[in-house]
Amino acid sequence: MNRQRVLLVAYPNSYRIGAYLRAAKALGVAVIVASPGKYSLVTAVAAGIHINLNDPHAVEQLLEVSQTMPFEGVIATDDASVELASQIAHKLGLPGNSPKAAKISRRKDLSRACLLAASVPVPEFLLLNLRQPLQMQLAGLDYPVVIKPVSLSGSRGVIRVDNEADCLRAIARVETMLIGDTSIPEAEKQSLLIEEYISGPELAIEGVLHKGEFQLLAIFDKPESMEGPFFVETYYVTPSRHSRQDQRLAVDSIAQACAAYGLTEGPVHAECRLAEGKAWIMEVASRTIGGECARLLTHGTGQALETLVIEKCLGREVTIETLSSGVGVMMLPITEAGILRRVEGVLAAQRVAGIDEILISYREGYPLLPLPEGGSYLGFIFATAATPAEVEEALRAAYAKLNVVIAPVFQVSSSVAVEV
Repeated sequence: MNRQRVLLVAYPNSYRIGAYLRAAKALGVAVIVASPGKYSLVTAVAAGIHINLNDPHAVEQLLEVSQTMPFEGVIATDDASVELASQIAHKLGLPGNSPKAAKISRRKDLSRACLLAASVPVPEFLLLNLRQPLQMQLAGLDYPVVIKPVSLSGSRGVIRVDNEADCLRAIARVETMLIGDTSIPEAEKQSLLIEEYISGPELAIEGVLHKGEFQLLAIFDKPESMEGPFFVETYYVTPSRHSRQDQRLAVDSIAQACAAYGLTEGPVHAECRLAEGKAWIMEVASRTIGGECARLLTHGTGQALETLVIEKCLGREVTIETLSSGVGVMMLPITEAGILRRVEGVLAAQRVAGIDEILISYREGYPLLPLPEGGSYLGFIFATAATPAEVEEALRAAYAKLNVVIAPVFQVSSSVAVEV
């Protein structure tokens, strides 16, 4: 009997590849990985389809592959691959979002305009053209504002500024970052989004769509205040401790945003802020939660999020279990640039009651780059307890026991070594 097969469209450094491969193996589903990672150490990536995901002919190339290795579903691991995955699914008549909806979900400028037209709460914004003089475009701004690239995730390039001088410096900083990133299409390096700063508690919401119906998986509180200038995400804790009314408000706003984008199928990761009796949309992405955080769903329900996505993609009937206890993660921030020497105190942190696992993502000797230029975490601490308050307490206690030793980076000139 032939196994069902899915196409996994991924960049080779994606955290999610391994999780999807493990879930597919447990389900008896075959996976073809389409990735630029010809020399990846992940066997499935190195042995898969090697393709430039930004190539205009990528769709045609993958459609040719489908003739000899047919697949019944297409999954994108990250924001950067959702548009291509949707185009493949659309061409083959497989379940998925329309290419237009996928593009809107990936592009902050398009999504903001879409939400405004649909009367979904969204911060006031303007699209800054980096190829035109800036002063006139910035005239009349009410500070504080937040500067964002139009198509990056994980808070990369996101900076809050409180006046015009800081705004101009931040724009130059983000533009330099974009120019040096070869993975970003050139057209998306020409603009920046500037939007009003919304002050209020932030929530992350995980769900799935089927035929346009949004089904909630979890609401995560972010107990740390995120006021800037950089927006480093640290604690995610669920179940939410916000009122039922606020939770309902957030879920309804996310569902309205999905409908406004035209999203109908697959995973949804969304973020919003509660203020002025509204849930203001920060992001609605047509992919799963970032980094290793999808493990939270497994810790709470015993069911891997990637398993759910694969089964939904293949049209299988699934039962979505509710979280049975408090679960949470501490995403270990990279606080300074340099070379990782060691992380001390891991064993002591693991002994804290409620801690399930501590995962350090970098090995000793690797360079570290913090936000806003960087986009990774040093690692993750996972916890489970009877209540979300106990989860947060365990995560904070474990984090307090860690000591991250980072060596500075030196640039060597012909005459002197200069610390950066």
